[in-house]
Amino acid sequence: MTRGLMALGETYVQSDGARIWTVAQGQGVPVMLCNGGPGCCDYLGPVAGMIDDIACVLRFEQRGCGRSDAKRPYNLETCVSDLDIIRRHYGVAEWIIGGHSWGSDLAVAYALEHPEHVLGILGISGGVIHKDSAWREQYRRGKASEVNPGFQFPSDTDVNPEVNESWKEFVRRPDLLRRIAGLTVPALFVYGENDIRPSWPVEQLAQLLPYGQFVLISGAAHVIWLTHANALQNQLRDFVVRVAEQWDVKYRSRCVTGDEAPFLG
Repeated sequence: MTRGLMALGETYVQSDGARIWTVAQGQGVPVMLCNGGPGCCDYLGPVAGMIDDIACVLRFEQRGCGRSDAKRPYNLETCVSDLDIIRRHYGVAEWIIGGHSWGSDLAVAYALEHPEHVLGILGISGGVIHKDSAWREQYRRGKASEVNPGFQFPSDTDVNPEVNESWKEFVRRPDLLRRIAGLTVPALFVYGENDIRPSWPVEQLAQLLPYGQFVLISGAAHVIWLTHANALQNQLRDFVVRVAEQWDVKYRSRCVTGDEAPFLG
């Protein structure tokens, strides 16, 4: 089976007039990791390093954040569009789409818009579609004491409220839950027992997805890899290996019939 090659390292991708910072490392099944926020720079290098011997891991910074251009619009639709332009730039036919915190939510939104390009969904400390006032109050009480992952660049104060507003519109869609229930790819959501954000919305999402799985890591908080790196790594690697095996079988059969390869040429 012939596989295409990605250009590794940092690359700027042009998307609707904005330069979007991206980085690729490793080899194997393609995995995109979206950072949290919205409005934060990338900080998922340590997570990418957990799987880059079995996966080609891509990361990016959404427009207005970190090294990417500050060019509106800042909304969910544009985040999803930028992601798919990045996919095409790297020549990826299908990938595992994942992220941390709000990046997990973005991954779900991408999977709904582009299911034909998704091999699996991977959520770390995220995957929140709906939440109530009790959820928000628990988060508010614990926010001041939470440890962040370490940011190279400050958060963007325009991106956060504008993208969040578009997210609120997204979750009000009447057909949203039906569409989520129709996603037939494997999905893993890993959560920390001591996360200040209650886990019940993510557990519900995992139950709603036909092949969803929820894993709770005892003693871990929101940034799981800071304290429970081995436990997180084991879950990520098991999931990636499982999806990669299905990916290989799928494309071995396609090669026999002459259909497209795992990476677009």
